[in-house]
Amino acid sequence: MSTPLTLHKLHATGNDFLVCDAIRGGIDVRVTGELARLLCDRHRGIGADGLIVVSAGAGRGDCTMTLFNADGGVAEMSGNGIRCLAWLAQRAGIGDKRLVVDTGGGRREVDLTLDPDTGDVVAATVDMGAVTFDPAAIPLDAPSAFELEATFHGTHYVGDAAGMGNPHFVVVVDDPRTARVTQHGPHLEVDERFPNRTNVEFIRATPNEPGAIDMRVWERGVGETLSCGTGACAAAAVANRRGLVGEHVTVHVAGGDLTVELGETIRLGGPVKHVFDTTVDLEDFQS
Repeated sequence: MSTPLTLHKLHATGNDFLVCDAIRGGIDVRVTGELARLLCDRHRGIGADGLIVVSAGAGRGDCTMTLFNADGGVAEMSGNGIRCLAWLAQRAGIGDKRLVVDTGGGRREVDLTLDPDTGDVVAATVDMGAVTFDPAAIPLDAPSAFELEATFHGTHYVGDAAGMGNPHFVVVVDDPRTARVTQHGPHLEVDERFPNRTNVEFIRATPNEPGAIDMRVWERGVGETLSCGTGACAAAAVANRRGLVGEHVTVHVAGGDLTVELGETIRLGGPVKHVFDTTVDLEDFQS
């Protein structure tokens, strides 16, 4: 028996997601981590860094975001993912030019930039909440989030841990382009000091460009991605604390540029791009 599921593929600076509408999409199946893993598989599925389910909001919330990483694990929050969600919400008539979204990392507000001709979301800026360097809140099993050291295969890393509703380990390197992200990222992700595992950002101050940093990221449960919104926020906050940048930061990632504004809370901005819509038969995605 056919079991259809409509999915919308979007990306935000190359960080790509499958988004499904559980409010108006008529979903007749429970989306599980295993289903998300199969759909996100880049060889046997559609392919994405994660799958987002948009469901009804609570109280004053416009909607709720449930995010599965590509490995099927549930993630607390994604800055790029919530901006992709905003595109679908606008198309579905949820919210207006501002969207209130409940996530596993807390409630977030998203300001939308619309194409004047189509009304589609082309960019979005999200209030990501406050960064935390409190080890218990990250969570981190260490007395301090600062000057953490790690060594793997002869490479010595020093960096800071930060929480953006999910955990991050931001390490400063000579050049992210030559950093051993894919080799060492998987090991740093499971550093025993991070009980929930961690995202790992490899950063430097951009040469000859004040107020900018270069970043590559190893995402927990995904692998190296072209961009990471929460990672950009954590990286900017760490770079600011270390005196590398001010409060307005451009984060150069492989998929493009993100803007980060630091203050009592952190605001993340950048483009959103719709790729395609598709309806799949879930009978074809059985493990």
